[in-house]
Amino acid sequence: MMDHVAIMKKSWNLLPKILSGEKTIESRWYKTKGEAWGKVKKGDMVYFKNSGEPVGLKAEVAKALQFENLKLAMIREIMKKYGKEIGLSDFHGFYQWAKDKKYCVLIFLKDVREVEAFSINKAGFGLVRAWLTVKNIKTIKI
Repeated sequence: MMDHVAIMKKSWNLLPKILSGEKTIESRWYKTKGEAWGKVKKGDMVYFKNSGEPVGLKAEVAKALQFENLKLAMIREIMKKYGKEIGLSDFHGFYQWAKDKKYCVLIFLKDVREVEAFSINKAGFGLVRAWLTVKNIKTIKI
């Protein structure tokens, strides 16, 4: 089992939606196979934080699905089937953002709970990284 850290864009206000159960699927969309690709498995833990803030939530992975060689029609189908659970309301704006993405990972969440806030050390992961995968969260916990 692995631990993951999902770094969220604060302005999207997704952490409250995850905690309330309104958002039950975390999605990651990439032009190339990103950090979450092939690494997220059932039973893993995902820790959530807003950019520039400490980790505040964690959830267990119930299952993960991957899609590749995406075309706009497939993106629309994914959104039709999973958009509400992903927590997206502005599909048109999303399609504009996602139109050049070729890979998608859907991470189904269960047992979401708040955790005592903690910071992480991202050294060695890259400055713009929005997904981290480690064997144990304690290795990057400050």
